[in-house]
Parts: sequence; C-alpha cells; structure tokens
Amino acid sequence: MHPWIAKRTESFDSSGIRRVFDLAAKLDDPINLSIGQPDFPVPRAVRRACIDAIEGGKNAYSQTQGIAPLRMRLEDELRQTYNHSDREVFVCSGTSGGLVLAMLAMVDPGDEVLFFDPYFVMYPALVRMVGGVPVAVDSYPDFRIDCDRVAEKITDRTKMIIVNSPANPTGVTASREELKALAELAAERNIALVSDEIYSSFMYDEAFTSPAEFNPQTIVIDGFSKSHAMTGWRVGYVHGPKAVVETMVKLQQYTFVCAPQPAQWAGLEAMDVDLSAHIDDYRRKRDLIVEGLSDCYELTVPGGAFYAFPKAPGDSGAAFVEAAIARGLLIIPGNIFSARDSHFRISFAASDETLQRGIEVLRELA
Repeated sequence: MHPWIAKRTESFDSSGIRRVFDLAAKLDDPINLSIGQPDFPVPRAVRRACIDAIEGGKNAYSQTQGIAPLRMRLEDELRQTYNHSDREVFVCSGTSGGLVLAMLAMVDPGDEVLFFDPYFVMYPALVRMVGGVPVAVDSYPDFRIDCDRVAEKITDRTKMIIVNSPANPTGVTASREELKALAELAAERNIALVSDEIYSSFMYDEAFTSPAEFNPQTIVIDGFSKSHAMTGWRVGYVHGPKAVVETMVKLQQYTFVCAPQPAQWAGLEAMDVDLSAHIDDYRRKRDLIVEGLSDCYELTVPGGAFYAFPKAPGDSGAAFVEAAIARGLLIIPGNIFSARDSHFRISFAASDETLQRGIEVLRELA
C-alpha cells in the first residue's frame, strides 16, 4: 500500500457492483438486470425546471441547508405527516450525502451501528469510515425485521440502528408492526434510529410506513434520486430532531457545501409530479419477475423498490452470477450485500423485453 494512503481506506473494498458494471462494458448486447436506478426518464416538467433555473441565473451556492422554497415545501409536508414539535429538515447532496453526514454527526470511534443483513453496500463501509463498528443483524430467510434478534445485538456501545424499507437489495417492505416495534425498541434504549427511505415511493401492496410515525426522534433520509430518476442530480433531504439536523448542516458546510442549486429547484417541481403511472408499471414488472421465477427459485416477494433477491441454485451465489454473465445476463451476487453467498440481486427497473430475456436465461440456468 502507498505510504500516503490513510488507514481508514483499508477497512472496506471498492463496491463489487462496479466490477459487474466493468464486465458489462465488455459485452455486446447484455441483458442488464443489475442497475439500481429507474429506466424511465426524468419527468419533463422537472427537466424544464432545472433548465429554467440555470437560464435564470440560479447557479451559485445555495444556503447550506438548501433553498428556502424547497425546505418550506418539505416542512409543510412533514407537519401534515408527523406534526412533531422537534423536527427540522435540510437538503443534502443525495441520500448518500445524508448517510455520510449522519455517520459523521452521530458515530464516534468504537460506537456500534446495527443494520440488517442483507444490507445496502454503503452501510458497513460508512460505519468503518468514521471509526465505528458495523454490527449486522441476520434477517434470513425471509428478510423480516425480528426485534428479538435486534435486541440480542444491542450492547452499551450501540449508538445507531439503520433500517431501510423498502429495502435494497431484497425489495422487502417491513410491516407496520415490525417498524413500530423497532421504533419503540430504539426509543426505549435511547439509540439513534436512522430510516433510509429512498424507495418510499415504490410501494406495491400497501401504503408506506415510516418508523418516524412511532418514534419522533427518528432521523429520516430521503430524496428524489429513485422516485424521479434523478440519480445523477444529487438532491436528497434529511429530517429529524433539531440538534441532530443542525449538526449535520454544520458538517455539510465543511464537506458538500450544498446540493446543486439548479437541481434543488427541479426537486421543488418534482414534488408536484404524479408518479402513479410509473409505480403501476413497476408493480407489473415486479409481478412479471415473481411469476416468471417463483416456480424455480426460492424468492421472497418484493413489496417495494425495484429489486428481487432470489436464492441461487447450488452452493454459491457468486459462482451462479459468473454463469449468468457468461450467458450475457448481468445480475449482482448477493455476497456484495451480505455475509452470506447464497443469493443474487435482480433489478426489474428495465424494459419488459429485457425482463423477459432475463427470465428465460434464469429459467434455463435453474
């Protein structure tokens, strides 16, 4: 290792998802079911709002906490939803930026952070980056939240619990009862509960529930990246207790500075866009995958997001993914998201034709 490189960078590897993308670049006409972003375009009104902001000269830094009209709009929505007396909101540079700031604001070296396995790849990496100790709570085989398992992992060094529903990589949505129990457990033990709600728009079978409904100290991270296909625009937002939000804003001043100003004006416009047609379309795509695979793969039905996480035949999800890639099908091995190497992730954010081709290859491989 180069002598200038900091020790903290040794505690995690580059994302294995990038490796699959690198393989994809070498294939002629891959069946790509690996990408974690919507396949629909950014809505026209949102694109227009961003262009108008740029042409209108709104190109400087915004306030660190975000443009006032977007913050006020978010505050109105939060008041109607939660009516918490101590809840503030700020605009961050994507939900990933929000996660980074949450870790920096709340996790000291040696603090333990709980999250559910399978997990979004960033969680353990970010915990390690700030000197914390990642603690995975096993959620196999059906990826439900079991509060007894959570309670078993809590020690006097537990500082934070991260929950992600609908979840990446499984697409599983936690029930109201599960989220209520988790929220109450965190409140009772005085542990910070961080709810990553970036897929909250993609609910197929029931209404979305946030643990913030049951625990007013919950820190919620959300944004426009997935819902409005704005992944490259880097506009997220965080809401939570005033002291935590103020600390995160202070840290944002010295790191991201602010989210891109033209994209924030686009985010304001995005709040008025009706997404129901896209959600209906993705529900149908979910059903295509479930109907196409559940007779030959062990598969928990995803209730949200745009992922499915089937069990691979044989002993190794990674070996199965290699075989799929050899057939031109790009999927992600489950061991990137988990301590286990038994599953693989499919993204159904793709055209129907691509999904049908992928289902055919997966049925043959099974």
